Amino acid sequence: MQFTGVMGVFQRSSKLFFLGGIVVLVLSLGAFIFASNLDATPPADDMDETSTPAPTGTVEGEDPITRSYEAAPEMSIDVARSYEAVIHLDAGDVRVELLPDEAPGYVNNFVFLAQNDFFDGLTFHRVVPGFVAQGGDPTGSGFGGPGYGLEEESNRLTFEPGVLSMAKSAAGVSGSQFFVTLGPAPHLNGDFTVFGRVTEGLELLEALGARNPETAEESGVVIQDIEIIEGGQS
Repeated sequence: MQFTGVMGVFQRSSKLFFLGGIVVLVLSLGAFIFASNLDATPPADDMDETSTPAPTGTVEGEDPITRSYEAAPEMSIDVARSYEAVIHLDAGDVRVELLPDEAPGYVNNFVFLAQNDFFDGLTFHRVVPGFVAQGGDPTGSGFGGPGYGLEEESNRLTFEPGVLSMAKSAAGVSGSQFFVTLGPAPHLNGDFTVFGRVTEGLELLEALGARNPETAEESGVVIQDIEIIEGGQS
């Protein structure tokens, strides 16, 4: 049966309307889709530079820590020096050797945020046992960030257990969300960039329970703070 008028237009263009609806639906889902298996890549924020909700455990409007910036920090580290990050958890410390000679931009950004208390009180919002523990999102949702993205860096370091990298989305590299591998992840080689290695305390992250921020009913493990220790020339 053929319709006339508006109904006729809709009938003749039904396929276009259907495809258009799918596009709108996909765009509404955000900048990435995460599958919780070892073949999936870690998710990142959608780089939304609108106002950032208060992190878990704080009251909006009362958080004294700056959680949003207009741009990535200028280079301030000395790539010839050594840098260590100590992630303080209730269960103990995770010590990380940062690698400024391999990924200077990522390390500089991580050091800047840590020294400005950005990570204090945030959580490991997503944990996939045997794969990654991901943190650095001020919203705890997997979509938050500091209001900027990073220029992508690359090196030839491989994804073994206990290495750090910045998360990514279709929009680019997250400005604050990082992940630590909990097992070998060779499928990430070439797509993500290592900027640190855990030297002590990896077992604390390996002991974290699985957590999906979209379905979890309890908060993730809290990062008390991340301390940066600057050493001599490496």
